[in-house]
Order: sequence, then C-alpha cells, then structure tokens
Amino acid sequence: MAKILVVEDESRVAELLKRGLEESEHSVKIADRVSSGLNIFEKEQFDIVVSDVMLPDGSGFDLCRKIREKNETIPILMLTALGATDDKLEGFDSGADDYMVKPFDFRELNARINILLKRRTNPTEKQIEYADLRIDLRKKSVFRSEQLITLTPKEYNLLLFFVQNPERVLSRTEIAEKVWDTHFDTGTNFIDVYINYLRKKIDINFDTKLIHTKPGMGFIFSNENPY
Repeated sequence: MAKILVVEDESRVAELLKRGLEESEHSVKIADRVSSGLNIFEKEQFDIVVSDVMLPDGSGFDLCRKIREKNETIPILMLTALGATDDKLEGFDSGADDYMVKPFDFRELNARINILLKRRTNPTEKQIEYADLRIDLRKKSVFRSEQLITLTPKEYNLLLFFVQNPERVLSRTEIAEKVWDTHFDTGTNFIDVYINYLRKKIDINFDTKLIHTKPGMGFIFSNENPY
C-alpha cells in the first residue's frame, strides 16, 4: 500500500481517482490547487504524487519543480489534456517521472503508479562506471573525466538506462517503455530531443563520443565507434 497525493481541481475526476486508488489499497489525499498541494506535501510523507497540469492557481509543472526542490526522488506522475511533444517535454523537464494524457484508462494509470513505486528502491551499488563516465547513485551525480555534469531528472534516468545497457542497440520503443513507462508514439520525437540534450552535456566537449545512432534501429552506448 502506498500513500498518494493527488492534485486535481476537477472534483469528479479527483473523486474517481481517490475511489479507484483506495480500492487498490492505497491511501489518498486530495488537493485542488498548487498551494494546497504543496502545503499538504510539506506536512506529510507520501510515496508518490499524481498531479494535473492545469490548476486554478498555477501550473502542475510549477508544483513539480517546487516538490523537486524538497524531494529529488519521490515519483511524480502528471495528468493532463495537453498531449503535444512540447508539453510532455516541459513536464519531464520540470522533474516529472511519467506523463498521461486525459482521458486515460484507470487500469493503465494504476499499472504506471505501481511501476514507479517499484522503481523507487535504494540501489545496493554506490556508483556505476563506464569508460571515463561515473554515476554516483546515492547523490545522483554524474561525472565525466571527473568533471561534474548537471542533468535534469529525465536526462539522468536516460543516461542511467544507457549505462546499464552498454554496447547494445536500444530502440526508441524500449527507451520509451523503460525510461518513460509509456508506449512510443511515432508521431512525436521527444526521445530524440532528450538524447540530443544528453549528447550536448556528456559528449560534445569530449573527444570520445558515448552515444551513437544506428539509423533505422535506435541508439548504442559505447566508448568505441560501433561502425
């Protein structure tokens, strides 16, 4: 059972979420604004946050950023009627772990919540190294040639997935499912956008490139050119 904070201003949707999640044996608190959501979050301990984007006193993205200032690891799932790539990118950039577009199937929402909760475990390893790249798993810090690289939460998760699966082709579909817990929509390019973000931070200033594109297939993380 998890303790879940739901921030949703549509009372009907909030009640449906509360009822459904409680039937799944979760404990649920409801807030209908950014201010009340943040106030409740500061006073109580939660395992996951589910937030709408369009709220009466601001954006769920702003709420997400404020929560991330206080807690870097709690899973955050955004719910919104906005489905464009730019909207999804803003959600991920604000620190969200997953993103669902309304209307949604509650069974899928529940499945994604369970996946995010399972992922929130303390790693037994303290760090992962590959070539001259080092990831401190406790502090979530990234270094290349001992130079600190500042990443957003989604860039960090994407890099971690690459480092944990080196020297094999990773398709866009697999990356979407494992990093974003979502199905890859061929009509969007958010995965390519994030890989470009990551390349600019961990590759552009170094002679050895680590992220390689295999046209028509996906990407390979390797310290050697695979072609």
